Amino acid sequence: MTGMEREAELDLVARVRAGDSAAFDAIYAEYNTRLFNFLARLSRRREIAEDLLDETWLRFVDRAPKLTPDTRLGPFLFTVARNLYISYCRSRMLEDAQSGEAIGLWPLGTPRVSPFDATVANETGRRLDEAIAALPAAHREALLLVAVEGLKPAEAAAVCGITPEAMRQRLSRARAAIAQHLESSEDPLWLGFKAATT
Repeated sequence: MTGMEREAELDLVARVRAGDSAAFDAIYAEYNTRLFNFLARLSRRREIAEDLLDETWLRFVDRAPKLTPDTRLGPFLFTVARNLYISYCRSRMLEDAQSGEAIGLWPLGTPRVSPFDATVANETGRRLDEAIAALPAAHREALLLVAVEGLKPAEAAAVCGITPEAMRQRLSRARAAIAQHLESSEDPLWLGFKAATT
C-alpha cells in the first residue's frame, strides 16, 4: 500500500475496532472477491470456497474488536482464510479415513467438474489454471498470495507462517513449474506471468 492507502487502512482498522459497520462494509467490499478467488483456487470447488469465505468473515467480525491498531488487513484476512482451508483439509482427511469403515452411502473421490470450473474464459487461461492447480499446495498458495492477490512476499510469508527466504523459494519453484508447463505448450502467456510474479 502507498502512504495514503496505509493511512486509510489504519483508519478502517480503528473504526472497525470501535464497531463501525460502515468500516466493515468498506473492508468487505475491498477484500470479499479477492478472498473468494483465493479460496476457490485453493479448494477447486465453489461451494467449499463459499463456506470458507463466510467463516472467514464471521471470524473477522468476532476478532475485530481485538485487532491491534496497526493490523494489516490483507495479511490478516488471508491468514484467517488460509487457516480455515487447512482445517477443512484436515477434517476432510479424517472423514475420508473414517469412511473406510462406513457402508459407502456418500460418494468419495474427485467430484465432477463444476459449472464454475467450466467457465474459464479462454484456452490460455485454462492452461494457466491447470498449471497452478497442479502445483503442490504450498507452492500454489504462495503464488496465489503474491501473483494474484498482490501481497508482498514478506506479507505472504507471514500469512503462511514461514520465513521470507522460504517464501522466495516456494515462489521460485512455483514459477519454474508454471514455466515448464507453459513452455512445453509454447504458450506466450509465460512472459507476462513471469513478469507479474517477480
